Amino acid sequence: MSEARRMLVVRLGAMGDILHTLPAVVSLKRSFPAVKLTWAVEERWAPLLEGNPAVDELAFVNRRKLSAILELRRRLRESGFEAAIDFQGLIKSAIVAAFARPERIYGWDRSTARESLAALFYSKTVTPKAIHVVDRNIELAAGAGATSTGISFPLPQGRPEGILPDGPFVIANPTAGWASKQWPLEYYSELGRRLRDKGVRLVLNGATAIDVPHTEAHVSGLAGLIDATRRAVAVIGVDSGPLHLAAALAKTGVAIFGPTDPARNGPFGGTIRVLRDPHAVTSYKRRAEIDASMWAITPDLVWSALEPLC
Repeated sequence: MSEARRMLVVRLGAMGDILHTLPAVVSLKRSFPAVKLTWAVEERWAPLLEGNPAVDELAFVNRRKLSAILELRRRLRESGFEAAIDFQGLIKSAIVAAFARPERIYGWDRSTARESLAALFYSKTVTPKAIHVVDRNIELAAGAGATSTGISFPLPQGRPEGILPDGPFVIANPTAGWASKQWPLEYYSELGRRLRDKGVRLVLNGATAIDVPHTEAHVSGLAGLIDATRRAVAVIGVDSGPLHLAAALAKTGVAIFGPTDPARNGPFGGTIRVLRDPHAVTSYKRRAEIDASMWAITPDLVWSALEPLC
């Protein structure tokens, strides 16, 4: 791909997945510094890529309006991309890559792509050997010709939003993509009580107020979450975007895992300790109730790991 002048990266969402793709995109830009790199992404995630030195421009994807889809296709076709890399492995992301009509489209092989039919759009596929998603994405970038080593998570500073404690605080975001990955809210209450007795507040971040005794609600968007995470003394997380943001910022803290495998989806970088019930059964089914393995991680277990960090 050394002869390419324009490159399209496709990772539409969501938060954690975009964060896990950042090192691969940095590797591409460092390997091909003269290439103009465009990232196709849903607009709601743009704050994660604000000022990113590896990304020259963003192409916003809005699948809810036919006019927006047609405009995106027109723009991508007129841009003259020589190469596109689909890090998502879905039919919808593969179609966005195909919109550009590049000479080459790189993506996952049928056994790896989240939707196997997506591989039909690719001119070259990669079968990853690594386990963690960050390393897998770097392998895909290498399959497209990237040679740069080293892992980097360029992230914006964020902006203050909402009200935060004047003193030290631990931040958590109790929500996750589906309920089975969540930790019970009453457990946060018990942890908040113990932190308060130590002079530290437990802040629960969300798009709307989360009312839990012994905690403080922090309502913000992505920019506010980034700022608050940077300012926190530690984090508590489940398998969701805010945890992976904290890991990308090299924060210390505790990650609580249940049905999903932390070896594949856990916080990257080693600064956050992972707790998982040894009897947890790995599953990626989007169940509507909290998994039993999440109930098994008690406030006592989390407190033992968290207290030394505060």
